[in-house]
Amino acid sequence: MMKQVFEVYDLLDNPFASGAEVKAYLEQLGQAEITVSTVQGEKGTTDFIKIVIAGKTGRIQGGDSPTLGVVGRLGGLGARPEMIGFVSDGDGAAAAISAAAKLLSMQSKGDVLDGDVIICTHICPDAPTQPHDPVPFMDSPVDILTMNKYEVTPEMEAILSIDTTKGNRVINHKGIAISPTVREGYVLRISEDLVDIVQTVTGEPCVTFAVTTQDITPYGNDLYHINSILQPAVATSAPVVGVAITAAAPVPGSATGASHESDIALAAKLAVETAKAYGRGQCSFHSEKEFQHITKLYGTMKHLQTMGKSDKLIP
Repeated sequence: MMKQVFEVYDLLDNPFASGAEVKAYLEQLGQAEITVSTVQGEKGTTDFIKIVIAGKTGRIQGGDSPTLGVVGRLGGLGARPEMIGFVSDGDGAAAAISAAAKLLSMQSKGDVLDGDVIICTHICPDAPTQPHDPVPFMDSPVDILTMNKYEVTPEMEAILSIDTTKGNRVINHKGIAISPTVREGYVLRISEDLVDIVQTVTGEPCVTFAVTTQDITPYGNDLYHINSILQPAVATSAPVVGVAITAAAPVPGSATGASHESDIALAAKLAVETAKAYGRGQCSFHSEKEFQHITKLYGTMKHLQTMGKSDKLIP
């Protein structure tokens, strides 16, 4: 995986990084349906990229193997001209694209996964920043509704959301950590299957992080969010797990020189290994039976996927 990470990092650490360049890089590695959409926002433009890798027995081929979604969450790859170089916030995109590169390389050699994999992120080398406690956040040229529109698709039956999560004082660990599963406003138990995969990939005990109710509500409701790692969960009925790339001390998302290739590789490897197992029905993000039972007992929590009691309800 380090080979892919080095190549992707070099590609993205560029003031002229673009979705077209990433698409060209991936297309030389294997067969995938890759689309790039340049979107104009209030604070600039960004290139959303969607990579669809078909499995042997996935939905695309008419099979019944489930589809995994991998979302590389970020505000931007860079904060130019304020900061020069690749920022910490870009690690989610780097991990997602590295995972895509690995899967395509495997495919070209004959190792084709059972299920389809859909990988989405966006490429923006000059995103703005915004104040946040305890360290500044990266902002984005487009709002979260636009991000979810391009990064979360109905075909995704479970989603890994990879995001740099270093700007806090509560995850005091360098490497990666996973969240509990979030679905339709419910914070569910941590997936034992994902714990096993994390421990296999890292060779260490699985590190998890706490999720608050605020974290799983949409951005823009004036509530504190640890970051945007679980924002995909407001736009889907599928189970979502956050994969945090973490640090032992608070690091601003807008900091340069803060990315660690080994940690990006761990997140990318986790995505690849999860894709292998999920497509074969060997990895469950949650118990469907228990989810239906908790919903029957306590009702729907889908209102937490909206902006709440205001005139800004999400459709």
